[in-house]
Amino acid sequence: MLIPSIDIVDGQAVQLLAGERQMINAGDPLPLLERLARAGEVAVIDIDAARGEGDNSKLIREMCKRAKIRVGGGIRDSEVARSWLDAGAHRIIIGTAATPELLSKLPRGRTMAAVDSRDGRVLSHGWRQDTGERLLDRIREIAPMCGGLLVTFVEKEGRARGTDLARAGEVIAAADGAVVTIAGGITTPQEIGLIDQMGGQSQVGMALYNGMLSLGEALTAPMHSDRSDGLWPTVVVDESGVALGLAYSDLASVEAALESGRGVYRSRSRGLWDKGAMSGATQRLIGIDLDCDRDSLRFTVRQDGTGFCHRNTRSCWGDDFGIPRLMRRLEELASTMGPAGSNTRKLLESPALLSSKLVEEACELADATATTEVVHEAADLIYFALVKSASVGVGLEAISAELDMRELRVTRRPMEQSAP
Repeated sequence: MLIPSIDIVDGQAVQLLAGERQMINAGDPLPLLERLARAGEVAVIDIDAARGEGDNSKLIREMCKRAKIRVGGGIRDSEVARSWLDAGAHRIIIGTAATPELLSKLPRGRTMAAVDSRDGRVLSHGWRQDTGERLLDRIREIAPMCGGLLVTFVEKEGRARGTDLARAGEVIAAADGAVVTIAGGITTPQEIGLIDQMGGQSQVGMALYNGMLSLGEALTAPMHSDRSDGLWPTVVVDESGVALGLAYSDLASVEAALESGRGVYRSRSRGLWDKGAMSGATQRLIGIDLDCDRDSLRFTVRQDGTGFCHRNTRSCWGDDFGIPRLMRRLEELASTMGPAGSNTRKLLESPALLSSKLVEEACELADATATTEVVHEAADLIYFALVKSASVGVGLEAISAELDMRELRVTRRPMEQSAP
């Protein structure tokens, strides 16, 4: 499994040789994040904070809002750790400060310990000081206390000459079941595939930046196919996870999809298929996931136009239903203001009317007690809330993303009753 990485120095995405000399400056990290996040979770390391030479916290907090990221660098106490979790980091990465006392104060499943090593010895202070501790001893000590480990072979980092697969195997075995992410020198799909077979993840930076390894090659390295044509069955879903249809992929189509940010597949009859290029029913690619057996893919997309199916329906199983369908209808009405005399148009044309209906329906739902009454009033309130959202161009994707961000927070606001 691939974990693309972005190291940040003075607001720029960089790659360092052995943690010291800057080899590549890739500029603004935000466009880079947009592309890399299509391949899954991204590791973002604040090198300045790790060295105690400032920080890039404002920039990285913005990155937390845009993608699923792991944040590392300079996290040395529970207050800073919790602030990153509250900011939306899916995981935090803590270095030599990852003591049992600190780890006990944090959610285990979202906390990773970083163990940086050179030639089998543990380093600290941004890879600059040798602690004298042996790598495998540190792994065995810390693995039971955290949800995962990031192990960097600093002597390999940035050299693009391959990683130490034998040592990677030793580290994964020493972790005794804890998820291990290996970093440092990984340059080939074969290395990523072998580490995946060992049960580990591969964090890759330099090889992606200098072109030695394409994002598509790195992502699909663990994949295999039992089909005679070698294609990977690909389940296509929308932002809500609802299946739109089945397609097929290969390395070329995955690379085209990742590069363009669109739904691109391998048609068994037409070759490379850029969905919607002719019909206008295009797809914006949100992300590609590998399944647990590494023999099929999932494309998460935002579907535009009439839908995925060639029969002009939302999915290959017909049109969908429920809240997502209602939201799309309201978005269409908001763009055209809807037919004259319709209630939705009246609401769109009168913010005051919409506001009063929202308050009215919220009060009615709050007072409802019978099951059927709650269902009725909740449906009313959801409808008016979605009209409000559509009227200002806010879709379900943005609302869902906000709710997901709130779930990531570990600091909760007190729930208090408002004054009458």
